[in-house]
Amino acid sequence: MTAASIYGFQVKNITGQDVSLESLRGKTLLIVNVASQCGFTPQYSGLEALYEKYKERGLEILGFPCNQFGGQEPGAEVEIEKFCKTNYGVSFKLFAKVDVNGATAAPLYKFLKSSAPGLLGTEAIKWNFTKFLVDKNGNVLKRYAPTDTPEAIGKELEKIL
Repeated sequence: MTAASIYGFQVKNITGQDVSLESLRGKTLLIVNVASQCGFTPQYSGLEALYEKYKERGLEILGFPCNQFGGQEPGAEVEIEKFCKTNYGVSFKLFAKVDVNGATAAPLYKFLKSSAPGLLGTEAIKWNFTKFLVDKNGNVLKRYAPTDTPEAIGKELEKIL
């Protein structure tokens, strides 16, 4: 599927229902590939704190579990959802597990990577907790590395919300 904007994509949420990203038009999005057994997994706390702080101002965080990096997301969606809620109190949107790289990469991730290439113009996602910032008009503004903490991103969010 080729889309002209982020709003042209349909994805499955963590319980398997189809969700059109059109339903998020007018929201600022932070799209993150997540994993439950990663060194960066504690970022769930920071992401939830960002969501709690800015959701009233139009922020939506979209977490896409991915098992492509060291097998760090081996569980099924029901296990992932339980882990996130139990250990980190996650209330932001979680989606079905996806691939972010390679021939089987989710169309949304192909779009994100081509819209905001990484270091030296490479499109491949390097690791879990890579983040993409999308403005209220559906423009992909920036890619953040896994080492960029949610707390650091909050300063930039302030400017665009």
